[in-house]
Amino acid sequence: MPLYLSKFSYTPETWARLASNPEDRRKAAKAYIESVGGKLHGFWYSFGTHDGYNLWEAPDNVSMAAVAVAISGGGALASFETTVLLTVEEAMEAMRQAAQIKYQPPGAGQQQPEVTVD
Repeated sequence: MPLYLSKFSYTPETWARLASNPEDRRKAAKAYIESVGGKLHGFWYSFGTHDGYNLWEAPDNVSMAAVAVAISGGGALASFETTVLLTVEEAMEAMRQAAQIKYQPPGAGQQQPEVTVD
């Protein structure tokens, strides 16, 4: 199953609620991902731009997106960003496939097809 790294930040109101009533949010995160057949591998709080990070495993992008939409729609977060993680083997395959793509940067002289708008 694919792995996903999420970065999140709470709203000030959420921090105020957690400060007055501390809660282990790993339990909730675990329940959310397990509801789509996935697994929570880690939950960390941090200093800096984001308040915390999660490492998830989900059956597919749609399942992870469903969890992200549900969490984001709850109103407790100021931000929630998810990155799909590739294994080294997947990245190596992507590199091999990239070698077959004949990319030319803009303005490199490739003739562009004429586009007409009706």
